[in-house]
Amino acid sequence: MKKKETYVFNDLLYTRRRHGYFPFRYILAVLLAVWETIIIIAGLIVLIIMFPYCYIAVFAVQILVVVHIVAQETKPDYKIPWLLLVIIVPVAGFMLYFMFAQRKIRKKFVKRIKHFLHSAYTYEDERQFKRLFEENKQAAMQAKMLCGIADTHLFADTSVKYFNLGDKMFPAMMEDLKKAKKFIFLEYFIIEEGIFWNSILEVLKQKVEEGVEVYVIYDDIGSMMKVPGNYAKLLRAQGIKATTFAMLKGNPDSEFNNRSHRKILVIDGVVGYTGGINIADEYINKRQRFGHWKDTGIRLEGSAVKELTELFLLDYGMNVKGKSISTKQYFPDIEPQSGASGYVVPFGDGPQPIYDKRIGELTIQNMLNSAADYAYITTPYLIIDNELCSTIENAAMRGVKVKIITPHIPDKKIIFAMTRTYYSRLMKAGVEIYEYEPGFIHAKSYLVDGNCGMVGTINLDYRSLVHHFENGVWMYGCDCLKDLETDIQETLEKCIKMDETMLKNNALYRLFCSVIKIFAPLL
Repeated sequence: MKKKETYVFNDLLYTRRRHGYFPFRYILAVLLAVWETIIIIAGLIVLIIMFPYCYIAVFAVQILVVVHIVAQETKPDYKIPWLLLVIIVPVAGFMLYFMFAQRKIRKKFVKRIKHFLHSAYTYEDERQFKRLFEENKQAAMQAKMLCGIADTHLFADTSVKYFNLGDKMFPAMMEDLKKAKKFIFLEYFIIEEGIFWNSILEVLKQKVEEGVEVYVIYDDIGSMMKVPGNYAKLLRAQGIKATTFAMLKGNPDSEFNNRSHRKILVIDGVVGYTGGINIADEYINKRQRFGHWKDTGIRLEGSAVKELTELFLLDYGMNVKGKSISTKQYFPDIEPQSGASGYVVPFGDGPQPIYDKRIGELTIQNMLNSAADYAYITTPYLIIDNELCSTIENAAMRGVKVKIITPHIPDKKIIFAMTRTYYSRLMKAGVEIYEYEPGFIHAKSYLVDGNCGMVGTINLDYRSLVHHFENGVWMYGCDCLKDLETDIQETLEKCIKMDETMLKNNALYRLFCSVIKIFAPLL
């Protein structure tokens, strides 16, 4: 039975349905995955017991899997937990590896993406690069690398506005949505019924009646228990072209790993929004879950919105079988913005083979390596590989003032415990760690020396850096970076500066942290 609660917003009465259970479709998908896993592992064990020669075959396969894991072109942090699992639990270990270690996107999705890519937009950015190289060679080289590995462009004709809270971005989004004339693209990891989404939905339905094309993507796992299991169908009945991202069907492979963590809103191809803010009431502090919810976002207006448009169309085309859409009308010619300052590079990140490199991680590392005076980071999670950890340490040890802000009130206690396991190592190198005392900080913001920054969806954890589809906006010389710096300084005043005495240090806790740290790449 769904619980209902009513509330008043802007003199209108709303009803929110509380989905306090897993819908049958999700339960069935999980059960199918578990059942398939059990059957395969049990079958192998029976063969070993009944046919002694099978033991030799299994042992040989175990050796081959170990060799395969070691030979993989991936980081040791990801290899170690799988090696332990395969060695300690021979049969179940390598079967789980075969079934769940896959990080590459499925072939059917790749086929759909290739069909779409031929019609993506083109943009000439040689002039922008020439100007940036003259202004700051190091920043230009960062942008060149990012554009090369993410297949994106450098834009200098786009205005950027920074929002230090979801509370402030919400009314701006509503205002722009009401001005839509041609199309609206909306893609979020989480959509949940409530003040935020219901207010947007009312506008979307009105725009459909006006003849505006409205497309919506939400992640099937991210929005689980937030909306009904058939919510995309319900939206389509109202004229909205909606789809789930990677609908959960019970396949024990990349389906559980390669989720869309993106947050994208595009209006008429001219205005775009992104950042850490999902479409749920806690993100605008209309609902209290973990104290005050601190999040950030940005509004783009200008040619750079083309990249957000392409990312949306890529995801839509990947998830809607046999419904390719003509893309030309979604990339209008855009006049340069008179108030534009600096340079921006919007980009996407995700699993292979679409993205051959870990784009978000490389971008963050390049920013830290270029820092001369200070580097500020806000992230809800701090679960990083040795390479990124060393990059942060190196910046601090060469005299850069590195400050990292994480939540003081956790949303997931185990993840919070894992985050704290990195504090000691980083603090010994001179990194300053702060926890946001009023509540949960969900912002994914990076700022170096006041002139280079990034805002997007990328957390400092394995989910974001390795598994998920993500997006961000790299910025250099933009006026909004001053607002970002002011916000970080004001946020630091509300934080607790951490030191060794504040961390649990008993033997049992250290053992627990050591174990979960080993398996962090698999979570």
